[in-house]
Amino acid sequence: MRPRPARIAFGAVLGLGAVWTGLACWVQLAGALRIGAGVGLVVLALGLWRLGRERALRGWIGLAVAGCLVGLWYQSIVPRQDRGWAIDVSRGVRATQTGDIVTLSDIRDFHWTTPDTATPHWIVRSYDLATLDSVEMFTSVWSSPAIAHLLVSFGFSNGDHVVFSAEIRRENGEAFNELGGFFRQFELVLIGATEDDIVALRSQIRHETVTRYPVALDADERRALFLAYVGLAQRLQTAPEFYNTVTANCTTVVWRLAHGLRPDLPLGAGLVLSGYLPGYLAKLGVLGGAGSRIDPGMIAGRMARGIGYSQAIRMP
Repeated sequence: MRPRPARIAFGAVLGLGAVWTGLACWVQLAGALRIGAGVGLVVLALGLWRLGRERALRGWIGLAVAGCLVGLWYQSIVPRQDRGWAIDVSRGVRATQTGDIVTLSDIRDFHWTTPDTATPHWIVRSYDLATLDSVEMFTSVWSSPAIAHLLVSFGFSNGDHVVFSAEIRRENGEAFNELGGFFRQFELVLIGATEDDIVALRSQIRHETVTRYPVALDADERRALFLAYVGLAQRLQTAPEFYNTVTANCTTVVWRLAHGLRPDLPLGAGLVLSGYLPGYLAKLGVLGGAGSRIDPGMIAGRMARGIGYSQAIRMP
């Protein structure tokens, strides 16, 4: 006898709900609580399955009640500002604006000696929006070419550059994992940094494949994008948010900010497989030219002659 469609639907909803709940418990709980939740979830799922087979309506009601309870628990997990953060993400950039002058506080300007050790240095800089004359994108690939971290650098006519990077806010001893990024394990932090810190860390210290791309925006669009980052910094100062592996990562945060400038920006695979983002932007006519890969050895040689990092990475 073939199972009835209603029973198939019930089993599918129950199964998906149990898997989702199990993964959320695995990420959010630890030790005995994780084991207890796993055992309880199995018992509950089997009980609901049996109830659904014998009394379909009661099974659906029981499933709805269980779903509401799980939902209430999950919504009680809220982002916080007061955890024991890793030093490199301990401060999100803060911003104030008076007319055309934007002042950024807690700009990271670390001197990195290894991928995990640095001399901490936080600085304050003021920027005149009337002198904002370039936007560039850096992609940093460390493993699969399909996945890259995205940095956005704003350049000013006096030679200053500031880089924004949307990142997970790790706690001390915590490492990123994609599963945790789906289930509210990490808060989102907006890092403002000098290129000497954040770009050099990835290219010179971690030896990731870092490529610089010019972004073709006019003066009004550059200003609006910069102010969108300012708005995000101010929002995160007062209301922390969670990072999400798909919907709130280094790429999708930038897309949401840019979407405010160009509401017709379409969705694309490059927003999830961030290594393909340059191709996505090229099709939209947003890139201002081909990418330029940063050669760590060449940059080190230029800096040994007294050339600053930002200048060294832009020399032909």
